[in-house]
Amino acid sequence: PNSVSAAFQEYLQHLGLQDFPCGFGSWNKSRLNARRSPRAEPAGLEEAVPPAEESPEALLELLRDQHSPWALPPECSPQDRLLRELAALAPELLQGSRVFQVVKSLRILDKGVEEVDEGLLRFQQLEELILSANQISRVTSAHLPRTLKVLELCYNAVDDLQDLCAQPPPELQHLGLGYNRLCGPSQEKYLTMNFWPNLVSLDLSFNSLTDLLELVSQLSTLQNLRILVLQGNPLALIPTYRGFLVDSLPKLFILDDIHIWPEERQQFHGLARQPELVRSEARVVVSIGEMKGLPNPEAFQQLQASSEGPVITYSYCVTYEF
Repeated sequence: PNSVSAAFQEYLQHLGLQDFPCGFGSWNKSRLNARRSPRAEPAGLEEAVPPAEESPEALLELLRDQHSPWALPPECSPQDRLLRELAALAPELLQGSRVFQVVKSLRILDKGVEEVDEGLLRFQQLEELILSANQISRVTSAHLPRTLKVLELCYNAVDDLQDLCAQPPPELQHLGLGYNRLCGPSQEKYLTMNFWPNLVSLDLSFNSLTDLLELVSQLSTLQNLRILVLQGNPLALIPTYRGFLVDSLPKLFILDDIHIWPEERQQFHGLARQPELVRSEARVVVSIGEMKGLPNPEAFQQLQASSEGPVITYSYCVTYEF
């Protein structure tokens, strides 16, 4: 599937919410008839169960018992368990489009998703959207539920934030953009209070951001920002990188997964007022230890200049990736 909606439908089929011991069937047909009756009350766990049917407790046990063939694997998400158990206890709540009213957390990982489509707006209670390790390059903010608090897009191909920042979810608290293709200096302008008034956590790790001064001037407007990840960007190679950030963002608690203690903040006090120390260059020293499988150059030094034998020349190319 190349859209989030298509991936979600595939996910529902994988969960089997309409198959035993979930959904409606011969194992709980009396509850189906009770649901169709306008005067019927919802069946509780202690209601009398006809002999040929299974009680809600028994169905739930089939889902939870690790030895049961219908049990979910231990590594499944809490959302998987919630939907499966709800489909066993109250399958009427997941009929048709009602399932969209129940889902608060949606995790679609490594499914080849390319498009964040408008079908996401059907999730009226969605608070967490995890779309890591897909092939998303653009995110249209108009397709995102306004209830979102967590948006994780790491390991994608996002290279421009303009569409995402057109109408961003106002309550968003975490934005994960690590391992994407963001380049400076054009993207920093989208990382301000005007777009993300409630942002607490921001992951921009392993992109191609280079302008530390401009980035800090924009991030300083995020009054609620407490957690920031910038490691893996070229700007993190600047010698005064950490100290400048610690002093420039006094409300920050954690930088690059390392807690900022008062002693460290005191150590770098005043560095923010010395931007001339933040040089946009870095020196990298590469030391090559041992190389195997290469001809010994001393053997070629024995050849005389007048030798009529064939001369073999070896050349090598070394590539450094940052």
